[in-house]
Amino acid sequence: MVCDRCKSVLADTLEIAGIPLISIRLGELEFPPGYEADFDRIDRILETHGFQRIGEAGAVLVEEVKALLVTALHETLVPLGSLSFFIASRTGRDYSMISKVFSRREGITVEKYWIRLRIEKVKELIQMGQMDFTQIAYALDYSSSSHLARQFKSVTGMSMGSYRKLLDPPRSEWDKIV
Repeated sequence: MVCDRCKSVLADTLEIAGIPLISIRLGELEFPPGYEADFDRIDRILETHGFQRIGEAGAVLVEEVKALLVTALHETLVPLGSLSFFIASRTGRDYSMISKVFSRREGITVEKYWIRLRIEKVKELIQMGQMDFTQIAYALDYSSSSHLARQFKSVTGMSMGSYRKLLDPPRSEWDKIV
């Protein structure tokens, strides 16, 4: 679960199903102490909404990093300094270990994932039409609008201007970016 809407839908569905919940955070459900969770039933509910329970520690770590980066992007907490320092300081774990686990599980580096997330945010901002390309570059902490333009074209295969002209521009859902 990497967005507020996902959390809300899941919380409502679990409540309707009579499953008690203390809290729901990005990528994490917390049940009351002593509650014997019916994981088969919870799994069916999760699958109905396109989610799945994560059991392995590496998978949990990857989802934690994804949730951290999506939240950072939406709250415009663009990592100052290096991405590796940002992630390590927020997770309390060694970045080299995080990087290896992430790359092995996702088939992409954390840095490339971050770039793809940012490009999806750029697409969103272009579609909203409230900022020009220079303002978008500044808002997302790019060194220049030309750097953003090169990265956008590298990831999408088209210029930002061409993307803006599309009638039905392609977008990826936040939780499907890889």
